[in-house]
Amino acid sequence: MSENKYPHLFSPITIGKFEVPNRVCHVPTDISSANADGSVNQRVITYHEEIAKGGCGFIICGASTPDKKTGRPTVTCLAVDEDPLIPGLAELAEAMHRHGAKNSVQIQHPGRQAAWPRKDLISATDMVADIPASAGHEVVYAQAEARGKSIRAMSVDEIYDLIEKFAEGAWRVQQAGFDSVELHGAHGYLIAQFMSPYVNKRNDRFGGSFSSRMRFVIEIVHAIQFKCGPDFPIGIRYSGEEWIEGGRMLDESVQAAVLFEEHGVSFLDISAGIFEMPGPTMDPMYYPQGWNTYTAEEIKKHVKIPVITSHTLRDPDYCERILKEGKTDMVGLSRQMIADPYWANKAKAGKKEEIRKCISCLVGCWQESLMIKRHMRCAINPAIGDERFIDFKPADKKLNVAVVGGGPAGLEAARIATLRGHKVTVFEKSSELGGAILYCCTVAGKNKMRWYADWIRHQITKLGVEVKYESVPKPAELKKYDAVLVSTGSETVRPDIKGIDSDRVCTFQDVLRCKSKNCEFWPQKGKPEPAEVGDTVLIWGDHYGAADTAEKLGAEGKKVYIVTENASFASWMEPCHKDVMDKRFKGGQGEGLKGKAFAHPVTVIPDSSVLEIGKSGEVVLVNGRFERSTVKVDTVVLANVRENDALYDEYKKAGLVVTKIGDAKKVKNLRGAVTDGANIGLTITEDLRINANDEIIANLPTEIEL
Repeated sequence: MSENKYPHLFSPITIGKFEVPNRVCHVPTDISSANADGSVNQRVITYHEEIAKGGCGFIICGASTPDKKTGRPTVTCLAVDEDPLIPGLAELAEAMHRHGAKNSVQIQHPGRQAAWPRKDLISATDMVADIPASAGHEVVYAQAEARGKSIRAMSVDEIYDLIEKFAEGAWRVQQAGFDSVELHGAHGYLIAQFMSPYVNKRNDRFGGSFSSRMRFVIEIVHAIQFKCGPDFPIGIRYSGEEWIEGGRMLDESVQAAVLFEEHGVSFLDISAGIFEMPGPTMDPMYYPQGWNTYTAEEIKKHVKIPVITSHTLRDPDYCERILKEGKTDMVGLSRQMIADPYWANKAKAGKKEEIRKCISCLVGCWQESLMIKRHMRCAINPAIGDERFIDFKPADKKLNVAVVGGGPAGLEAARIATLRGHKVTVFEKSSELGGAILYCCTVAGKNKMRWYADWIRHQITKLGVEVKYESVPKPAELKKYDAVLVSTGSETVRPDIKGIDSDRVCTFQDVLRCKSKNCEFWPQKGKPEPAEVGDTVLIWGDHYGAADTAEKLGAEGKKVYIVTENASFASWMEPCHKDVMDKRFKGGQGEGLKGKAFAHPVTVIPDSSVLEIGKSGEVVLVNGRFERSTVKVDTVVLANVRENDALYDEYKKAGLVVTKIGDAKKVKNLRGAVTDGANIGLTITEDLRINANDEIIANLPTEIEL
């Protein structure tokens, strides 16, 4: 390894009576990957063991319920409510210990935010909860309407019963051999519900004054100390600020920190938010690195126990700096560890360019998994939830593979296939690799997508993959390849309507075109500039291109209209992003964000389509009731897309062994593209063939002949 560039990041720290080898902490993440009864399985062990192998010093396993009957934060969370669960937990602890990591289990009762059960949910106070960005959101069926979840206040007897269950859960964690336990008091889950003046409206011993609102968590701490002894370290994760009117502010969080230390708590894990305000709670792409560090910095001034900061920490240089400046004692990474479990090893080795930075998309780890009651995945790391990609073996026979299209699906396929020993050639029609993800480069708050583009392009270069730029191969050129993967992405729909060829009309790709002149991945000079648009713009479409174009132009002070054929705009979007976007569209901002608001609110015109584009800018619209209206604009931006699979059809007719992946197969999102690419990269082997579904397959049973 090279000389350690990060002496503070890789220095030891003591928590309670145990020493952590470095300041890197995996803060708790609900991976919703346990068995249905909450027991540990190999999927849970593998996830945490890889992070321990990756050099993380302190790993907090997230979201174990103390009582499955009354609340699970996700449908397959861990559980600590029965003694038969202890052996599996012990295996989990040992898997991390054997790689030098210290560890903890977070105990979390979701209360009103339970994913399961759906009814008879408990909280500090009676309420109707409407928290659509939470994993415990109300399930609204296709033909139903949202009404909110009815929540009931816990009786005092129920409160004391649950205090006992928290303590019993902590005792089981200790019996399993973990170094500590953490209580989840953030994000509006049950402990947070008692702590928060916004939620807790009780007028008994568990509500009202500050000390009464803290009574629930303090009594849990005392119960754990009774069962586990005074030397078993207890940590508390809670939000420095809840970012909602009437919620807890930083001054009271400082007061809580002092109280926790007085009662024997060993470490504090400072998060942010409450799920009514999902932006700061889940901090999507808009949030800059370390935006929440100020809360840990202030709390650290008032206590002597270790303080962990978290939220959008990606760069080891930044993490080293805030440790050196005394703003925190440890840096907490969760989604970053999902994207790259080996972050710590790469940082210590001085290979930060190898780090696959989390892009904060919340698609794999939230929208397409925990939100819809599935196991966790990752948009850019296919190994999460699919262990086939952790240690795949080389192919028995090296094949020649052509990838037509250098977007995320094609590049991921090329990466995996090359790692398996195949000879891959990428054909890219433009002069730059990256495909659709490059269109986020010019959108304020969305350019974290560039992190993945740069990482995958760096991998392609490092692996020596041959790239042919400005090249669209003919079928004859591809005859020498054993497999052809068509990754040509999507294309903009240009409907046959009057005025479509007007010089007022452009595509979202024209508007969002990357304009960086100093990109190491642009192999030539003369990069084209984005299209210029007028002061008033109509965007026609309902996909990522429409949303990103609206945000870019709105931030530039343009007056923007969006026309969508759907009942509302961007229902497909990850809900935490949508919450922030909608607030920006209305002239506001996401909680905790700084920046210039849009000069004009964005106007969404639902259930409508464009009928005609006039020469003077009059755009005729028609809605679902066949009613016409007119909007006068300077520019019309086309943003409806469809699969671009013409080359696939051409290659198939030529008899090539060909399949399509990514948006060329079906327009989806980055996770869909990366998953497609990874799967085909792993599939390609000596006995590949095309099945009856026109898909490339391999490894058929020995007796099968095709």
